[in-house]
Amino acid sequence: MILTTIDLLGTLAFALTGAFRAVKYELDWLGVAALACMTGIGGGMARDVLLGSTPPVALQQPVYLLVCLAGAALTIVAKRRIATLWNWVMIADALGLGFFAAIGAARAEAAGANPMVVVLLAGLTAVGGGVIRDVLVSEIPQVLKSDFYATAALIGGGVFWACGLGGLADTPRLLITTALVFGLRIFAMRRRLELPKIRRLPANPTRIANPSRENESR
Repeated sequence: MILTTIDLLGTLAFALTGAFRAVKYELDWLGVAALACMTGIGGGMARDVLLGSTPPVALQQPVYLLVCLAGAALTIVAKRRIATLWNWVMIADALGLGFFAAIGAARAEAAGANPMVVVLLAGLTAVGGGVIRDVLVSEIPQVLKSDFYATAALIGGGVFWACGLGGLADTPRLLITTALVFGLRIFAMRRRLELPKIRRLPANPTRIANPSRENESR
């Protein structure tokens, strides 16, 4: 019951972030609902399809779609109030990130995936919905350019697998992974941590890289 509650809380938090992205672009109500749903359940659906588990869990249990639609409705009628509580939304989002990473790893392992796939599907489950959201509004996915977000989920997937080597049962592994990813995400938000970025090259890197050849041509 506790794990299901956390899962639905994370789904709601993700749905709210999707709905607010729709508000940013002044989409209509259908657009708000679509972004809320794809952000809330997109990652889990992608994971299930890759594992051959169809129809995806989110389509077998309507409560997940209902939670996403509730997030969209809340955003439409109370966006100003929610904006004032955005720090709490982000805390719930961090908790959902941890739980989704743990669930993604557990589902992949149960399907017989190798350790690398377990880690990758932990990350996909946690951030896939956000990637779909950003692509739908023609943005570079946020997880590829800022925030210690996807990295935390991938680390969580690795920890879930490593805990299995020690013989831990599934429930402790889920809780440890969730707590670790949640802690990493909160720490990164407070410290504004990001991975190093690759800076763009100068306008004409060839001339700078080969100054001697340029001099010879003169």
